[in-house]
Amino acid sequence: MPVNPALQGRAFPPTAPYLVGREKVREFARAVFATDPASFDLDAARASGHDDLVAPPTFSIVVQQLSLDQLLADPEADIDFSRVVHGDQRFSFTRPIVAGDELTGTLTVTAVKSLGAHSMVTAETVIVDAAGEHVVTSTSTLVVRGDE
Repeated sequence: MPVNPALQGRAFPPTAPYLVGREKVREFARAVFATDPASFDLDAARASGHDDLVAPPTFSIVVQQLSLDQLLADPEADIDFSRVVHGDQRFSFTRPIVAGDELTGTLTVTAVKSLGAHSMVTAETVIVDAAGEHVVTSTSTLVVRGDE
């Protein structure tokens, strides 16, 4: 069954604030094999001009996933998660994420396309800090496999 095309243009409420912790930055950096000392060592981060540890660029997926959870749980979306394949991921930064940031994400479905029995859903999550300043926009395209 195709994804509900009426989702296109729909915005979801902002996620609950996510406090970026030092150990979460270190754990994520290890998991993605990051090598930048600023992700592990506070002195290195400060020497590079940051107030705290710097998260690897893909760390924003942690906050984006919270917003995607809203979309996937919405019964009107008609998305069967067991049929989802991650198709594309892009990031557009204003600044790096650092430990101590309190981030919220607001997801908007920017496109819903049908390709035969399959659907492609593009979702853009705008992530801001506690002051409401833009940090990063994370854009995902999910492929929802149809019946074969």
